[in-house]
Amino acid sequence: MPSLIVEPLNTQHFIMDQDDRKRNKNIGKNFMCRLQCMFSHSSSSESRLSLEDTQQWSQSLEKLLESKYGMATFRNFLKSEYSDENIEFWLTCEDYKKIKSSFRMSSRAKKIYEQFIKAESPKEINIDYHTREQIKRNVKTPTIHCFDDAQKIVYGLMERDSYPRFLRSDIYRTLLENLATDATKG
Repeated sequence: MPSLIVEPLNTQHFIMDQDDRKRNKNIGKNFMCRLQCMFSHSSSSESRLSLEDTQQWSQSLEKLLESKYGMATFRNFLKSEYSDENIEFWLTCEDYKKIKSSFRMSSRAKKIYEQFIKAESPKEINIDYHTREQIKRNVKTPTIHCFDDAQKIVYGLMERDSYPRFLRSDIYRTLLENLATDATKG
């Protein structure tokens, strides 16, 4: 009768941990390459992803969103969790506020309402009934401020929920580790 050699569970777990670490390291390296390729139109050292910049992302959501690499990384993280509607809404509102033409503003306000605000919309954001109804009224005669309340709510949700998850994520931690390793290599 052939004997079965069974590895102790903790050895298998250790091997899996090593494999996961290698995979995460590769994921981090690949992600860094993709990020740098996205923004490679400028080759100056200040436009490159740096360890200092990446570490600053943990100071606040605002710092993260101010960084082009931080924004791209956060968006990719949210997409990986199928929860990118909040950042998409927030960014859409930022763009909306830059509109000067009242015709374009009216058209864009309706699109934003249909896409993010309306109940059962494709990318419905999590806001209260009162805010949803207020926006429904605001969209009839839109101003640059008609989505401000919803944008504040969404920012707060990201700050309390998505952002802390991002800071604990493998994407962010692996990116930090890879940049730290690269920095020590010179």
